[in-house]
Amino acid sequence: MVARIFKPAKTAMQSGRANTKGWRLEFESEEPRTVDPLMGWTSSGDMKQQLRLHFDTKEEAIAYAERHAITFRVFDDNEAPVRPKAYSDNFKWGRVGNWTH
Repeated sequence: MVARIFKPAKTAMQSGRANTKGWRLEFESEEPRTVDPLMGWTSSGDMKQQLRLHFDTKEEAIAYAERHAITFRVFDDNEAPVRPKAYSDNFKWGRVGNWTH
């Protein structure tokens, strides 16, 4: 039973940064997924894959894993700093690149 502790990335579907502030603990799969021959659905008997725990800090997640004797790996966030931009910057005078259609 190995768990991953990581900071989730922002989704590709939205431009917002919701649910990216905290840290998450998820369990890795212990048995492979199988395909149901009748319906074609993918399933697994490992119920720990469905468990996701949310924490405010990395230290809280590590303390929880140590308290419950869970083997874990920590993946540090590699988030690049984001500069705020405005839509009008696309059309401003003195822009580095030319604006074309």
